[in-house]
Amino acid sequence: MDKIRCGWCKNDPLYMAYHDTEWGVPVFSDDKLFEFLILETFQAGLSWITILRKRENFRKAFDNFDYKKIANYSEAKYEELLLDAGIIRNRLKIKATISNAVSFMEVQQEFGSFSNYIWSFTNGKPIRNKWKTLSELPATTELSEIISKDLKKRGFKFVGSTVIYAHMQATGMINDHIIDCFRHQEV
Repeated sequence: MDKIRCGWCKNDPLYMAYHDTEWGVPVFSDDKLFEFLILETFQAGLSWITILRKRENFRKAFDNFDYKKIANYSEAKYEELLLDAGIIRNRLKIKATISNAVSFMEVQQEFGSFSNYIWSFTNGKPIRNKWKTLSELPATTELSEIISKDLKKRGFKFVGSTVIYAHMQATGMINDHIIDCFRHQEV
C-alpha cells in the first residue's frame, strides 16, 4: 500500500525523498541550519523544487555551505557566483548570503551557537501542529514574524516572515506534516 504523504511533494522522486527524510526533522546542527537558511533565502519568490534541483550546485558554489568561508568571500568570488549558471544568479541574494554568514557567526558568538539562538524561540522543542489539510498550513505566524524581526535587527537579509516560517518547517522547529501523513508521527 502506498504511503500517505503531504500533497505538496506530489510524485516527484526528489521531492518525495526530501519530504520523507528531511522536511520537518528537527535540526540542531549549525552547519545544517545555515544550509537551510541559504536555500530558503534563494527560494524566496521561487518554488522549493527549483531549489532542491539545484541544491548540489549550491553546495559546490558555496563551499559546502561553510559560513566561515562564505563570510570572507572576496569581490572576485562574488563575481564568480554571478556567472554560475548552476545556482540562482540573483545579485541581492548572493550578497545577502555573504552578509548573512557574518551575522550568523555574530549570533554564534553571542549565544554559543546559532542553534541555541533559533531554538530558544520554541524553548528547544518542536511545535507540533495537527493540520488535516494542506490548505490549513499558514505561510507565516506570529512567531515567524517575531523571529524575522529579530534576525533583521541582527543584520540578516532576505529573512521575511514567510522565509522564516519555511525555514522553521524545513528544520523541524514546526511539524507541519498533515496528520494523515506517515511522517507526522515519525517526526
